[in-house]
Amino acid sequence: MTLVIEVISATDTYQLRHQVLRPNQTLKDCKYPLDFEELSLHLGAFVNNKLISVGSFYYERNDAFSDNDQYRLRGMATNPEYRSLGAGSKIMQHAIDNLGERNSDVLWCNARITVSDFYKKLGMKEHGEVFEIEPIGPHKLMYVRFK
Repeated sequence: MTLVIEVISATDTYQLRHQVLRPNQTLKDCKYPLDFEELSLHLGAFVNNKLISVGSFYYERNDAFSDNDQYRLRGMATNPEYRSLGAGSKIMQHAIDNLGERNSDVLWCNARITVSDFYKKLGMKEHGEVFEIEPIGPHKLMYVRFK
């Protein structure tokens, strides 16, 4: 089984975002404000031409960091039937390589507490205290620096 990472459109991410991240909300809730900005990057992992994992990366500042060129990860989702393939890790590594080439300073995300260990394994660090995002649940700010 070959896993392929490709750049995809924002709309290609919506079904997995809905299925995995926001099943109790509408598909419309899976459209994020920066989806169609020029510097946004959407990546998908495919197995046998089937989209099994997605991640979106936005040029967006977080005041917790003084760095100029910041990217934010949002909407990371993997079909539960394919979680053991490492698709999310490969998307993240592809993004880290790509954003490093763009001379970005930092990649950050609001990670659900339930998956913070996944991000730690990829070299991301925690910043600050646990906070709540309604109606999703507890999160932790996580980041990785490129420089």
